[in-house]
Amino acid sequence: MHSRCTYYSRSLPNRFRRVFNSLGSITACLVLSFFYVASAQAAAKQEPRKTKSQTPAANAQAAASVTAARKAERIYYMEAQKALDKKQFSRYRELLPNLRNYPLLPYLEYQELGDRLMGLPTKEVEQFFNRYPNSYVGERLRHRWLRVLAIKELWKEYLRFYDKDLTDPELACLNLRAKLATGDKTALKGVESLWNVAKEQPAACDPVFSEWKRAGYLTQQLMWDRHLKAVKADAISLAVNLAKEMTPEQQVQAVLYENVAQNPRLILQPENFKEQTPETRATIALGLEKYAETDAEETATLWNIYASRTDFTQDERLNITYTIARQLLRQDHGKEAEKLVVANPNLSRPDLMEALIREALKQKDWEKAYRWILRLPADSKKTERWTYWQGRIMEQLKIAELEGKKPKDFYENVAATRSFYGFLASDKLGISYSLLDKPLTISKELMNKVEFDPGIQRAREYFLLGNLPSANREWTYTTNHLPSTEEMVAAGRLADRWGWYRQAIQTMQDSDYWDDLSVRFPIPYHEQVKAAVRETSIDPHFIFAIAKQESAFNTDATSPVGALGLMQLMPTTAKQTAKKAGLLFRPQDLLQADKNIHLGSRYLDELLGAFSGNRILASAAYNAGPGRVRQWLNSDDSKLPYDVWIETIPYKETRFYVQNVLSFAVIYAYRTGTRQPFITPQEAAREL
Repeated sequence: MHSRCTYYSRSLPNRFRRVFNSLGSITACLVLSFFYVASAQAAAKQEPRKTKSQTPAANAQAAASVTAARKAERIYYMEAQKALDKKQFSRYRELLPNLRNYPLLPYLEYQELGDRLMGLPTKEVEQFFNRYPNSYVGERLRHRWLRVLAIKELWKEYLRFYDKDLTDPELACLNLRAKLATGDKTALKGVESLWNVAKEQPAACDPVFSEWKRAGYLTQQLMWDRHLKAVKADAISLAVNLAKEMTPEQQVQAVLYENVAQNPRLILQPENFKEQTPETRATIALGLEKYAETDAEETATLWNIYASRTDFTQDERLNITYTIARQLLRQDHGKEAEKLVVANPNLSRPDLMEALIREALKQKDWEKAYRWILRLPADSKKTERWTYWQGRIMEQLKIAELEGKKPKDFYENVAATRSFYGFLASDKLGISYSLLDKPLTISKELMNKVEFDPGIQRAREYFLLGNLPSANREWTYTTNHLPSTEEMVAAGRLADRWGWYRQAIQTMQDSDYWDDLSVRFPIPYHEQVKAAVRETSIDPHFIFAIAKQESAFNTDATSPVGALGLMQLMPTTAKQTAKKAGLLFRPQDLLQADKNIHLGSRYLDELLGAFSGNRILASAAYNAGPGRVRQWLNSDDSKLPYDVWIETIPYKETRFYVQNVLSFAVIYAYRTGTRQPFITPQEAAREL
């Protein structure tokens, strides 16, 4: 151990070596060893590509120098952090000169300066903002600094340092308070948007709200509007307090509204809702909406009573009818829903029409599906989904032409897209899939500019140190403030190069540039996937597709329900899978890529075996559970074509999951230089 540490320390420049010698402990030695390895790996990833003017020897020498410098800076940083925590400020200041180029230096400065804010170090705070403009750490300090200025009631200074892009409602209220305190009465015009929300605002807003009310800006209509929002958001205490400020007549309406929200069965007594007022209509609408969640069929009957005797506006009638129809469909009262919609020809909201189309497809009533698809709004008809289904339904009904287009024309239109429906249409036409792999051209200068952006550097350093929460915060803040698509794409490529696949994929998505497939569909852990393929004979593209959909290749991914790792396995499922395979299992194993892929692929193999090798059913079961998939499979006399079955999966999440996984498998086949049928002949031939 000692000889290895001595070797590492000798690789340090002289000015860094003093730090190692001053630590003088086994712990320090271990830290140095750890960071030497981590730094070497990091440096290897960040080294520029060789050019003709660079010899291997020169490259090795440069790499060693960079590695040693960054390694030493990390040690200095840890020592400086320790000194700050212990209030050893002289030691802290002694270490600072060695950290001038270290990306995380701003966090040390933030901590040291943050502890002194109540002493009003205004000049130093301003210098900090100037040194680190448009930074996450700068915004954090600004939040704290503004609160200090408010406590001190230094309102002119508050206005000087306030940033209108801050989203904290407390700081926004304090900003208005600062304007009022400095004589700007126009600030009252900005209060309504802060007051009229569905939740309690911070206490800092109270003085501003009080002055706003005294100036006569609060009307009874505003009071009612906020009361409605509060009740719908289940903020009952806020609603009760608002009601206390209403007129006696409005209080009666407000209490009734609150009661109906908490006990929708009150709507079963129409005699209590006879007044022809906007408040009464709103209460009836709320009661019908709430009661429909329990009994949509009875609510439809009630609606006939209320609709005939209450002077609802046209929009109110459409909203109530829409709500009841949606609940009728969810509660398997399709015929009643259809009657309601047929009686209201102006009701053509996309989600309702789509639900009716799916209901008709599930019944294999192609003529009804055609009628509903004609009622879709024009924008919805143009989507990939409904372009495919227009062609598919026309083909099924042998309709030769619609608005000058044949079924083939609809298929050709959507087949030009890289999507689930594009691949379906391509199979219908018997043509190759449109992959649209067109990486954006990014200059070396722009790549360097983005790579050495201070926020990107801070994010990368945190990533290399294994501090993913801090790395993610820095990365998200910085990339969200990049000014162009090209810079976002460059950032995505950098993250991909560093092996930070989750952020690479997300950044490419945020850039709204979809055609750089090498970044959007990376191929990491290929050796582990190869091993899984040998053990299970699963198509490797299917494994990659599942891993991308589940976690975007984030080994530390944890879902709200407890699924872990790359392939998002539940510990109980993983334990059962390991037991069947005769493997030892610990929950923490799921956060290791090799073990997660090993167990995830075995579980996927089990599902494929349970569903006769059908990837459609296996992927649905991976997401929703095999029990639910068996429930969704139709009886022998009402089986559905595979595309209809997928389109009518009851869970929206599972529907999109299956569509994505099947599509991703095609793209991964392309990425690995092979061909993969979107739907195999066996899958296409089997009705579900």
